[in-house]
Amino acid sequence: MSPAGRRPALGITLILLMAACFAAMDSSTRWLGALLPVLLLLWLRYSVQALVMLLWQGVKAWRRRSLQPFAAAHPSFQLLRGLLLLATSAMSFYGVQHMPVAEFTAISMLTPVIVTLLAALVLHERVSGPRWALVLGGFAGALIVIRPGSGQFGWAVLFPLAGACTYASFQVLTAKLSALEDPYATHFYTGITGATLLSLLVLQQGQPLWGALLQASPGQWALMIFIGLLGTTGHLLLILALGMAPTATLMPFVYVQIGFAALIGHLLFQHSPDATAWLGMGVVSACGAASAWLNVRRAQRPPPSTVALDTIAD
Repeated sequence: MSPAGRRPALGITLILLMAACFAAMDSSTRWLGALLPVLLLLWLRYSVQALVMLLWQGVKAWRRRSLQPFAAAHPSFQLLRGLLLLATSAMSFYGVQHMPVAEFTAISMLTPVIVTLLAALVLHERVSGPRWALVLGGFAGALIVIRPGSGQFGWAVLFPLAGACTYASFQVLTAKLSALEDPYATHFYTGITGATLLSLLVLQQGQPLWGALLQASPGQWALMIFIGLLGTTGHLLLILALGMAPTATLMPFVYVQIGFAALIGHLLFQHSPDATAWLGMGVVSACGAASAWLNVRRAQRPPPSTVALDTIAD
């Protein structure tokens, strides 16, 4: 990003809007998931993304009189990336049915510390003492939120933990190849991968799912499409923000999503995290933001990719 193209205030604004989109999507999924099969919500979320990005890239291709906007330098990378992001979204859509959205979001924000762990264990990178301390601190914060033995969340904590692991794997993969791919084309192929696989699952489920879809009210249909638009828009806002400000500038504001999730959870479900949960969420946020910042600094040779910021994906 050239200095002339930097607009940090606007970049931060877009990141705050992104955080609001993802928090609203998770909360809407929790509410609608009590009325409709979660698989339908997940399918429409990716189908909307595939359709929106098809139109987005199609307009670019028409203007350029070229199919270059749809080009993929590494199709296998696009497929594996799409599978990992789909797995992360599945953990999110099903997980928020069993946990409050704010607590779920906080545990999911462990992704940067898990990226550090994977860098050491899988890529055999040297990890400094401060980065190891942040890894331990992040997991300690998650334990404060979870409170093992309290029975407050039980087995449901496996959803955000698994989602953080799949998304950390997604980040490590993307960091290696993202510079070779157009982010908008990648966003398109992510939607296509998820929509195709989920369409096969929906068809396999047969009449029960189609019956639920046909019986959905107009309001429920509108909310399902809205969920898809929130997910698609959130990632587009991220891409636009990264063109306006350095990743290290934007990164701390990603954790505002926890606050948005808590606010929406209070308004929709009359649930507010208690003091212990807020303490744990604060520890996770501080350690996660610091870990992501150190990861970005280390990755600045070559320049950081979008995954250094994309702390949670739905």
